[in-house]
Formats: sequence, structure tokens, C-alpha cells
Amino acid sequence: MSSGIIAPPSSPQRSLATDRLGVAAVVFFIATAATPMTVVAGVVTTGFAMTGLVGIPVAFLAIGAVLMLFSVGYVAMSRYVTNAGAFYAYIARGIGKPFGVGAAWIALVAYNALQVGLYGLLGASSTPLLSQWFGLDVPWWLVALIVWAFVAVLGQQAVDVNGAVLAVLLAAEVGIIALLSVSNVLHPGQGQVSFEALSPGELIGPGAGAILGLAVLGFIGFEAATVYAEESRDPHRTVPRATYISVAALALLYTLASWAMTVATGPGGIVDASRQEDIGLIFGLAETQLGVTVANIAHVLLVTSIVAAAVSFHNTVARYMFSLGREGVLPVALGRTSMRSSSPQAASMTQSVIGLTVIVIFAATGMDPLVQLFFYGGTSGGLGVLMLITITAAGVLRFFVQNTIMESRWRHRIAPLAAIVVLALVLAAAIVNFKDLLGTPPGSALPWLVPTLYVVIGLAGVLWGLVLSRSRPQVYSSIGGGTGCAETRVPRAAANGAS
Repeated sequence: MSSGIIAPPSSPQRSLATDRLGVAAVVFFIATAATPMTVVAGVVTTGFAMTGLVGIPVAFLAIGAVLMLFSVGYVAMSRYVTNAGAFYAYIARGIGKPFGVGAAWIALVAYNALQVGLYGLLGASSTPLLSQWFGLDVPWWLVALIVWAFVAVLGQQAVDVNGAVLAVLLAAEVGIIALLSVSNVLHPGQGQVSFEALSPGELIGPGAGAILGLAVLGFIGFEAATVYAEESRDPHRTVPRATYISVAALALLYTLASWAMTVATGPGGIVDASRQEDIGLIFGLAETQLGVTVANIAHVLLVTSIVAAAVSFHNTVARYMFSLGREGVLPVALGRTSMRSSSPQAASMTQSVIGLTVIVIFAATGMDPLVQLFFYGGTSGGLGVLMLITITAAGVLRFFVQNTIMESRWRHRIAPLAAIVVLALVLAAAIVNFKDLLGTPPGSALPWLVPTLYVVIGLAGVLWGLVLSRSRPQVYSSIGGGTGCAETRVPRAAANGAS
């Protein structure tokens, strides 16, 4: 191919806005992608109901500690690699460019499953409320389309506008979670506060792998700090701080909320209560303890939580597409930004088209938006991200092994190696227990089909990377390069890293 495949990184139409986001703004993007209210109302109760174990709270603490360990090497590498493609760029620079392309393809599928799946949850959660409160009998897909349009428009705006919207929505949902948690602790179901659910012993035995896998879902999006590195103020400080703050805050919030629910029902009653009331458990407790008004507010904030997550994931997916388009791995049109807002315009529009297509297909075929779109999509997307985190941990270690960089031994050797071991164990446990996570009937092909599909997609990406190395050498050489300035921050000895 000719040398004109990729526009120079410095071109205004191929550069994201710089110096727009501080630590707080990046934390808002991360935390809203994690959908705290959805996790507390849905993931927690699902975990109690499916596994029959009360160790969900301590599982959140354990996974939080694992991700903190992973983040040590992850954010250390962010000083040398700045790319909106995050995992894609890290794996390309650490393990090799073909593997980076394979990771990018997995990331696009996983994040799209997470983002589009939220439209199913949104429709299924909103329509009963509209019927109950206003007597409006509307189909789920109409609500989904309205929110889809809102997300599509917001995706074309400047990144700091998105951050401001997310800040308001996140503050509201964290506030209600804190209120409900305190109320649950003040109304113990057995007359006394029990700490049984926080015992490390709850992570031992059958089903423990399932609750660890579910706990991972609560942190999906924590890795997004590096996605916004190009748009951050002083990324060398913003990325580490936002990552550590987000993981710690989410771990503490989820642990408090899930433990408080076991206090309110009693450890012996939380499993039966979750099986009987499912997502309505937290709202039922709120109505009993604080009244119907607070319960209704919590319902509304569940909906706004989903909207906020849809916005956040839309931005993440769009930046992945933008990064791949800018480097020529995907069509170069995706690597163009808006002259007005510097948002990844073409990639954002593409992501909107994908979301619209899925909503229309599910509406036309009558498939279940909650189970088949949200639950299967969200759980499958979470597994894909867990795979990416594990592979990225290996990429981080290999990057530091190959390059002579002035980092402490803890950051560039011990922590990355320990993260690989622990994440591999968690991933293996999640795959083994994937049928329990999905809740599919015996004999269903879905539990093995999803992991297999990710492997096939990843290998196809690796093959495409190898094709690029022969047919488009200039494109291949740019893989993982990002802004084009990342290489200059790596010492000369480090510039001879993975290719």
C-alpha cells in the first residue's frame, strides 16, 4: 500500500482534545461505567441467589485487592505508552503487535456487548415504572431508543461535557447507595449486626469461583483511565491517581452495600430473600425502612445509573475504534475527530449505529431484553474484559523485562508477576463456573461458546496483524503508537521493545 494510509498523528482531525480532564473527571468516567447502583441492586442479589453463598462482600474486597495489584504495573507502563486504545496498545508494545490487534478485536466485542446490553436493562427497568407511576404502557425498545439518541448526541460533544453529566448522575447514585447501606445496618434483621459475610473463609469451597467472577463485573471500566490519558491534564499523575481512587472507592462501596444487605436480612436469610425478590430486594428494604418515596427515588437512580454507564461505555468503545482507525488497523475514517469538539466523531457515530442495529433486531424478533440482551451480553462482555486484563498483565511484565526503564522492582517485576498469577486463577475460576454465572440450563452451549468465540476472534485479529505486517508495513509499524509522542518518553534502550 502507499505511504498515505495514515494521516500524521499531529493532524487536528486525528487528535483528541488535550488538557481537558482532571483526576475527578476521569474517576467519574470509570465509576459510572461500573454502574454502582446496577451492581448493588442486580449483581449482588444475583450472586447471593445463584451461588447460595454469603461471601459476596469479601469477594469484592478480594477482587479490589487483585486489581490494585494489577494497577501497579499498569499505571507504571502508562508513563511510557499513551494511547486511547489502552489494552490494545499495552499488549502490542509488550507482547507484540499482532497480539495487540487480536486484543483490540476482543476489546471491541466485549465493550460493545457491555454497552449495547445496557439498553436491554434500561428498557426492562423503566417500562414497569412508567406503567406503575404514569399508566403508560410502552414497549421496552421505545425507552431504549430515546436513551440511545441521548447517548448518540452526547457522544459527539466535547469530552468534558460528558464528564460533567456523569458527575451529576454518579453523585446521586452513590449518595442513595450510602443512605440505603447505613439504613440497612441500623435495621439488622436478626437484632444484631453480623460480620459473617466479611469472613475470608467464605471464599473457600464450591461456588467461590462464581462469586469472584461476579465481583469482577462490579469493576468493569476501572481500566478506562488510560483510555482518557490523551485528553487528561498531566496524564502521568491523572492516570495513576484516577485508577487507584476508582478501584479503592468501588471496592469499599460494594463491600459496604452488599454486607449491609446481609445485616438487614440476616446472613441466614440473604440467599432466600435474593431468590424471592431478585433486583427488588434493595428497594423492598428501602420502602420498609425509609418509606415509599425513598424507594421510588432509588428506582429512578437505578435508571439514571444505567444511562450514565451507557454514556461512559459509548465513549470508551468510540476511543478504541478511533485509536485503531488512526493507526490504520481499522478503516482510517474511524480515526477522524470533530473540528468543533475534538471528539472521535466517526467512531462515535459507528458505535451509535451498532447500538441502534441491535435494539432494532431485538425489538423485531421479540427476544428478551433483560436476559438475552443485558444479562448474557453483560456477563459475556465482562468475561472478555477479564481475559484482556490478564493478557495485559503479561504484556506489562514483558514490556518491563525487554526495556531498561527506571522503575522500582516492585513496579516492574514483583507486582506484574503476582498479578499474572492471581488474575489467571480468577479467569480460570470464572470460565469453569461460567455456566453458573450465566444461569443457563444444563446442556446449554452458551457457557463454552462465549469463551471459544473470544479465542477465535483474538486469533483472527492476530492473523490480521500478521497480514498487515506483510501487506501494509507502514500501518503495522504504527500499531500501538498512539499519539506518536509516546516513543519519545521511553529511554533509548526501551525503544527496542516488542514489535
